[in-house]
Amino acid sequence: MKIKKGDTVKVIAGKDKDKEGKVLAVKDGKVLVEGVNMVTKHTKPSAANQQGGIVNKEAPIDASNVMLVVKGKATRVGFKMEGDKKVRVAKATGEVID
Repeated sequence: MKIKKGDTVKVIAGKDKDKEGKVLAVKDGKVLVEGVNMVTKHTKPSAANQQGGIVNKEAPIDASNVMLVVKGKATRVGFKMEGDKKVRVAKATGEVID
């Protein structure tokens, strides 16, 4: 996958278009981005949450709706072999991401 946990991404489609945030989790082609796609969840009282009530939390967003941000610029991601290691490359600048 082109996006990994810890990356900074920009939302390019949906209700939170143009928002930026850090990726908290990646699973099954979806990403969880900090402060993006906030939903209201009604929770019952439990050991973790004694009071219960209404909680705001992030919901997953499809990975195709976000772009990686490198040095303040949203860019597509490509791959190339560097020696015997496969690395991600920013298409806009050509620099190696990791």
